[in-house]
Amino acid sequence: MNAAAATADGAGASVPRQERRKRLSPAALAVTNQKVEGAYSGVVIAGIVRLIDFVLLSAVGTALYLGYVRPLSGFSWQYVWSIAAVAGSAVVAFQAAEIYDIQIFRGKLRQMTRMASSWSFVFLLFIGISFFAKTGGAISRVWLSGFFVAGLAALFASRLVLRTLVRRWAREGRLDRRTIIVGSDENGENLVRALHAQEDSDIHVLGVFDDRNDERALDTCAGVPKLGKVDDIPEFARRTRVDLVLFALPITAESRILTMLKKLWVLPVDIRLSAHTNKLHFRPRSYSYIGDVPTLDVFEQPITDWDMVMKTLFDRVVGGVMLILLAPVMALVALAIKLDSPGPVLFLQKRYGFNNERIDVFKFRSLFHDQADPLASKVVTKNDKRVTRVGRFIRKTSLDELPQLFNVVFKGNLSLVGPRPHAVQGKLQSQLFDEAVDGYFARHRVKPGITGWAQINGWRGEVDSEEKIQKRVEFDLYYIENWSALFDLYILFKTPFALIKGENAY
Repeated sequence: MNAAAATADGAGASVPRQERRKRLSPAALAVTNQKVEGAYSGVVIAGIVRLIDFVLLSAVGTALYLGYVRPLSGFSWQYVWSIAAVAGSAVVAFQAAEIYDIQIFRGKLRQMTRMASSWSFVFLLFIGISFFAKTGGAISRVWLSGFFVAGLAALFASRLVLRTLVRRWAREGRLDRRTIIVGSDENGENLVRALHAQEDSDIHVLGVFDDRNDERALDTCAGVPKLGKVDDIPEFARRTRVDLVLFALPITAESRILTMLKKLWVLPVDIRLSAHTNKLHFRPRSYSYIGDVPTLDVFEQPITDWDMVMKTLFDRVVGGVMLILLAPVMALVALAIKLDSPGPVLFLQKRYGFNNERIDVFKFRSLFHDQADPLASKVVTKNDKRVTRVGRFIRKTSLDELPQLFNVVFKGNLSLVGPRPHAVQGKLQSQLFDEAVDGYFARHRVKPGITGWAQINGWRGEVDSEEKIQKRVEFDLYYIENWSALFDLYILFKTPFALIKGENAY
């Protein structure tokens, strides 16, 4: 497992042990060394296309109305409502025709024919309603005909642009669901074949993993190589993008599956059990499907799709406003640090980020410059002589954390709210945090934050007991499982009150 190593025991130790990294097989390294672009959410793309369709059709109808109808008959609210009703009905009809699907966006003929038929249906429906409501005479036939033709042309043009973009994103791998298979036996081979048989599938199978070394474990499954053992998956998933872990083991292998899940649930990926060869059948609604392959959901990646968009916008917008409002305070703190002791005002500290990525976090310097500890190999304790006079105050009030707003707004590797990023060499006595707490790395399934649920509940500052680190992890996992935008707002609101207490901060 990819974790930071602890420093040598004793206050006088200065040479840390090397970071623990698990060795991967040559086949796995070949995959991790490939350049991988960030993924785009198909759900978000489809949502944006819906919005564009509504705005585009509204713009076409409005332009025709302003250019032809209004100069002749003046302003009429009836046209405004009609334009909005037609545009909204079109989006609903396109959804019913299953046009808003990332695979449909890649095609041309099928997409265009469905769109033309749905658009025609909307207009026939509109004409029928107008006839029975006896309002047809109030609507210009020239405008209505022009809206139908121009709207369809605009939709076709937008879909051609969208098709070009989607095909380019597909070539770049941004729409792929990078998948690894657990189980390199006959079941795994059948699963890989079933996935490859799907038309227009977004599944990209990277390889298979299996703990067995006997004749049941194949070196390749339907042409896909075996990359290593299950213990290698966490390290593999932290070196390259993995979106889905799919178990090819039968559901009856309960003990083996549970043992493996204990190792993998800490990863920010979807984990599913394949059910395509199982003789035990559940109700159809119990399954989620990858094409025609039924699967059972076990763990889902937290904060994805629109939730991720909402959280990112929240961080950038609210973080930017906070940075502007707190700029005078930060300037005064910087001046006080400069006057109090020689050395730079800011320093960078190595912390754990999302999926155990190492990130550099900005902080105001609170220690004497010649005793700076960028790796936080020695925890700051009460009455620590390394802390400056100003440092004691800004640490007590958490003002030393304010520069992390730069990480939120400009670098994007921190959130305003999330599990606090621990130092890469953080430890409890002689144990690393991940050794002291089972499931510690699960708190890295989301982006870390400046403040968090654990901090406002009193679990901040020095970690000098097993209870403190266990409670931090417990509260962090609760936050991840129960995240919402309102939850973030509540934590931000409570943070100043928690800081006033100044508990456990030295």
